[in-house]
Amino acid sequence: MAHRLLGDTLEILADLIAFPSVSQDSNLELIAYINQRLDQIGTRTYLTLDPTGTKANLFATLGPPELDGGIILSGHTDVVPVEGQDWSSDPYTATIRNRRLYGRGACDMKGFLACMMAFAPHYAEAGISRPLHLAFTYDEEVGCHGAKVMLRELQAVGRKPSLCIVGEPSMMGIIDGHKGCCEYTTNFTGLEGHGSMPDHGVNAVEYAARFVAKLLELADELKARGPRNGRFDPAHSTIQVGKMTGGIARNIIAGNASIDWELRPVTKEDYAFVHQQLDAFIYDELLPRMQAIHPEAGIDTEIVGDVGGLEPVESSKAVELVRDLTGNTDPTQCVSFNTEAGLFQDIGIDTVICGPGSIEQAHKPDEFVELDQLSACLEMIENLERHLK
Repeated sequence: MAHRLLGDTLEILADLIAFPSVSQDSNLELIAYINQRLDQIGTRTYLTLDPTGTKANLFATLGPPELDGGIILSGHTDVVPVEGQDWSSDPYTATIRNRRLYGRGACDMKGFLACMMAFAPHYAEAGISRPLHLAFTYDEEVGCHGAKVMLRELQAVGRKPSLCIVGEPSMMGIIDGHKGCCEYTTNFTGLEGHGSMPDHGVNAVEYAARFVAKLLELADELKARGPRNGRFDPAHSTIQVGKMTGGIARNIIAGNASIDWELRPVTKEDYAFVHQQLDAFIYDELLPRMQAIHPEAGIDTEIVGDVGGLEPVESSKAVELVRDLTGNTDPTQCVSFNTEAGLFQDIGIDTVICGPGSIEQAHKPDEFVELDQLSACLEMIENLERHLK
């Protein structure tokens, strides 16, 4: 059956690619397309919206209506922009060349979504006794915001799926761990003044520099905290400063400064350690010195994205499931890129990553997925049936 459904998969994937669902824009038209197709086969669907009402998650269930148990296939609907990239063909028109399908989102990760949707009619009629859930989320690329909303709502209505396969591109290999991705902008508000009298102002750039020095100090401490036989590359949690701005002229005390930085934790303990250390540094050292000169001086941190990692577990039923579905006996992988998988794990759903295509193609011009990878993904989804009977 998987072989017969490749044609349907390619048609659906072409339709999905035609929706330019870049994270900064609405995905409602794409969700409406998916919902319409699933509604035609009698799928029970549940929508959750972002605060603006311009973006939506779709959670669909095939099979029995029980709230407990079942398997989730999950993927995000948003893609990264194409501006400034040199494409050989229209990025929003699916193009097949040499058994590769090209288009924005082909591997990351509309290829997996198309495989899910191609098999949905079969599972609608298969008489399965265990629920199969299909999850389509928004804004994964910019902080996994959609999955957080969806999972919070599922918990509120009492749904408790057992296992989840997140179909991020893994060349159908099995990924059982990845680091978290926590992105922040820390803003400093000081007091401007004449550069000849620095003690009469609060130089936001100087305090931002002290903050960066603390981040670098913590980055070194994280290296020492890393596991000796860690499977990540690098094996330890990391901190990286990406951008620093502030001030307007060399002879003016800088009134404002801003730091863009990220933390990629291996464990929840490292996440807590960094934030505890930074809170103490800000509230016990930096702010008192700033506000002693200017009571309205301040430091605030904007959370751009705060997503925990997928922590490997010794006995994972999700890993066992995918091994059975794919026949893959290779060692599982840990990767440094971030996905929504950790969010499912955080609410008690055993989760694994396995999907078509290579992460090496994601976000690049001429993004593609190999047709053989789509076929392998279809076979995996077909083999789910014996676990749903």
